[in-house]
Amino acid sequence: MRRFDPRLLAGAAFISASAIFVGLSGVSSGTAAFFRCALAVPLLLPLVRWERRRAGPARGGGLDAAAGLLLGVDLVLWGAAIEGVGAGVATVLVNVQVVVVPLLALAVFRERPSRAFAAAVPVMLAGVALAGGLADHGPRAADPVRGALYGVGAGIAYGGYLFLTRVAGRRGPHRARPVLLATLGAGAASIVVGVPWHGVDLSPGRAAFGWLAALALSGQVCGWLLINAGLPGLRAEVGGALLLLQPVLAVLLGAVVLAERPAPSQLAGCALVVAAVWLTGRREAPPPQDVEPAAAARPEAEAAAPPAR
Repeated sequence: MRRFDPRLLAGAAFISASAIFVGLSGVSSGTAAFFRCALAVPLLLPLVRWERRRAGPARGGGLDAAAGLLLGVDLVLWGAAIEGVGAGVATVLVNVQVVVVPLLALAVFRERPSRAFAAAVPVMLAGVALAGGLADHGPRAADPVRGALYGVGAGIAYGGYLFLTRVAGRRGPHRARPVLLATLGAGAASIVVGVPWHGVDLSPGRAAFGWLAALALSGQVCGWLLINAGLPGLRAEVGGALLLLQPVLAVLLGAVVLAERPAPSQLAGCALVVAAVWLTGRREAPPPQDVEPAAAARPEAEAAAPPAR
């Protein structure tokens, strides 16, 4: 397995702009999640057709659809967590994925995290907390208990999504089709969860529609195409750690696009995350020799049905 894949970093950069586009659109979390997926579908369909002509038909798809359901749950819960505890704390809670993904890899594939990763996790989460502005906002949450539960739930769903994406990505050269299936699953979950909870506004207005289109292009199409291409070749712990750069990049994008001035503690948090991610990738342990990725993924490929992301 590779130590680093620049496509994963590029994908994290695209997804880090999502919060900015959601904020500029001014819509509810359910509306943002739905349009993020709905507007991405017509962009992904031509890529899927081109990929099919180039690489032939793909098998399976149940894991990708199941992963998409978890992504939709994550998107809606993330928006609810921001309303309850604020963006800074919600960012910290969602990034429990950095622990969820390696634990799932350990349980399913017996892929043991390295000691360097275990030592770096507290540093990563502390850096994310500072980068998200946790130290500067103080305890001014609207509904801290419920918001914290939503944030943890979003992080668990996100970790499951990343894990299933990593497993499904081992099957072959297809990248656009898994993203399309996951997007359809996420859109369905956003309707099931978002409509009765926060509602979905099908007429958000021209300005909001433009920001939601940018969200779909950057966060759902470009971001996940790059992540799906880079994630399967990395150990679970390294891939999850690299994706922790998203909140760091969000702070930098906020400074450039919205003229936000990061506090010194936020810049210190960014430095902590970058250092922890570098340490994790640099001291990556060799992958276990008794697990063949193709063999591990074969039962899911033959099952042709989604598991119980």
